[in-house]
Amino acid sequence: MNERHLKVLFYSLAAALLLVLLVVSRDAGISGDEEVHYVHSEKVYDYFASYGKDRDALKTPKTHLQYYGQTPDNLATICMHWFGIDDVYGFRHLFSSFIGWLCILVAALFATWLKGYRAGIITLLLFAVSPRFMGHLQNNLKDIPFALAYIAGVYYTLKLTYARFKPSSSISILLLIASIAFSVSIRAGGILLAFYLLFAGVLFYFYEYLDGREVRWAHVQRTFLKLLVFSFAGYLLGLLLWPYALQNPFINPWKSYQVMTDFPTTIRQIFDGEFIWSDFRPWYYLPKYMLITIPLVVLGGLVLFAVYGKSLIQGKHRLTYIFLGITTLFPIIFVILTKSNLYGAWRHFLFVYPGIVVLSAVGINELFGRFKKQGAKVLVAVVLVGLLIHPVAFMVRSHPYYYLYYNQLVGGLNGAYGRYETDYYYHTMRRGAEWLGDYLNKQHQSEPLVIGSNFPVQWYLRDHANLSFRYFQYQFRSDADWDYAIIGNSYIQPGQLTNGNFPPEGAIHVVEVDDVPVCAVVKRKSKASLQGVQAYSDKNYELAEASFKKALQSYKRDEHIYSRLGKTLSLQNKNKEAVEVLQTALSINGNYEPALKLMGQLAFQSGDQEQAKAYFEHLLDVNPKYFSAYVELASIYGQTQPEKARQLLKACLQIYPKYEPAIRALAETYQETHPEIVDKYREYLNTIND
Repeated sequence: MNERHLKVLFYSLAAALLLVLLVVSRDAGISGDEEVHYVHSEKVYDYFASYGKDRDALKTPKTHLQYYGQTPDNLATICMHWFGIDDVYGFRHLFSSFIGWLCILVAALFATWLKGYRAGIITLLLFAVSPRFMGHLQNNLKDIPFALAYIAGVYYTLKLTYARFKPSSSISILLLIASIAFSVSIRAGGILLAFYLLFAGVLFYFYEYLDGREVRWAHVQRTFLKLLVFSFAGYLLGLLLWPYALQNPFINPWKSYQVMTDFPTTIRQIFDGEFIWSDFRPWYYLPKYMLITIPLVVLGGLVLFAVYGKSLIQGKHRLTYIFLGITTLFPIIFVILTKSNLYGAWRHFLFVYPGIVVLSAVGINELFGRFKKQGAKVLVAVVLVGLLIHPVAFMVRSHPYYYLYYNQLVGGLNGAYGRYETDYYYHTMRRGAEWLGDYLNKQHQSEPLVIGSNFPVQWYLRDHANLSFRYFQYQFRSDADWDYAIIGNSYIQPGQLTNGNFPPEGAIHVVEVDDVPVCAVVKRKSKASLQGVQAYSDKNYELAEASFKKALQSYKRDEHIYSRLGKTLSLQNKNKEAVEVLQTALSINGNYEPALKLMGQLAFQSGDQEQAKAYFEHLLDVNPKYFSAYVELASIYGQTQPEKARQLLKACLQIYPKYEPAIRALAETYQETHPEIVDKYREYLNTIND
């Protein structure tokens, strides 16, 4: 097939992909961050609509969204206001899918520029069979637009470089400035594209020198002056829809970058079968997640690129491949070296994926080019199609939850279940909520009902006027007042998933993807636990005990109710019975933290210090941020091993420097030997209280 025919096929496939993506977007669920970003975009709209008088967009102590430019969210909300669009999330998903398609198109054009339309077609196909990227493309208006800005910035930087930075390449200049602006307007770290532009200039003149061409200093100065102007223009344009940055265009974006590099929100997640904090992750968290979720056909293309890399780098585009490789690898290496806070698999690094796909497509294209005989090319095509089967089959089976994909290296989604997070972005809650809505309609339920959930579901059930909604954490679901619940399997201890405790008792419907339960609709069988919580709060421990025991008749696998009962019994000095109840809780969930803590306390009260140590040490192994356990364990060691007690308390303060009980306990360990140290800790406490 000649290049002209390939061009027609390229644009036909691109147009067909756009149509498919826009249709698929209608089935997308609301993503984990989407509601808070939408709410903030409304605040941004109010800020501009009031000419800066409404300042709510500048006050976000819980979400920290003032530090995000989030221009795509803001643009979507502006469009909805201007055109009177009521289907908020439907439009957002349509908009997100279009931006995602633009990202794919730019990457494919990049590959076409490098190796012709065959490489561009391969790029389109590799994206089409990339479930993680295609899943986020539906509803992620933060990471997908940033991916577009990033790959466009790299692409147009290189096009300008190969045009020898001539003013005649005006389209490349404008699109480059737009790319820098778009990236900065999403995340402050997007300014990296400006530095890449300057770096490209350095590389260009370095290769000019190596090739023996004359490098004139005056020409270098003019070039870098232009690059600085382009960068500055992109930077300023990127601040136009960002209220926080507009307050101080030079200081506030830097503050935002500092917050983003050490993001204050940390969460617990499943990785390698462990339930870890996002700031306690192993160094290989990011590369391993990418390795086990990127389709093997893309990884294979990267291997081919490495095999043919030497000959490719020696060709016309040697600077391109080196630059693209650096801009793809640098962010990954940087986050590993800086030990940044990471969660949600590698969604924050989706922006490097277009570069990966382009390199992979070039590798596959090069393989095709090495074979002259048609039979050999057919054989290569058959092998590639074979590698496509696994991701394509998953996308067909799991529609529209593509982003739950794991490749063959871990045995697919089934093999990953309980070892890695599945629906960490809560996409499947939509199906559960819509099923419940239909169920209530069939049951003719018109009386007031409370719907509980571990993720907001109000939007899906907005047409049911008789419903109110309540959020709860999964493990504390029995404490909340609800009649029906919609529960996603996100951020649940892995043992609870693998031992059959999810879906929870009372499930009347389960959403499954590849036979893996990802969301459950639960009907409440008893509210006795809720009555027990109220009685416990009123210090009516006899009634609380009776209520929790009654609740356990309906919920025999809820470790939290057992733990509640154990605490209630201990407050009545029924310690032997409390221990038995807590042991039952731990037989259900051996890592249940409240039960471990109470067992440690009861063991200490009974004089069994070794047993108490074992429980508290187990608790800290499970959760190194269970700060009160450090203090309790240190109090045990302090009797015979004061230095060990100090080590524990210092370890606690290294994680949480302002934890006052640990500071006081640490001061007490020096009371008899170093009173001057005690005074220093007391002074430190006063600074915290002030």
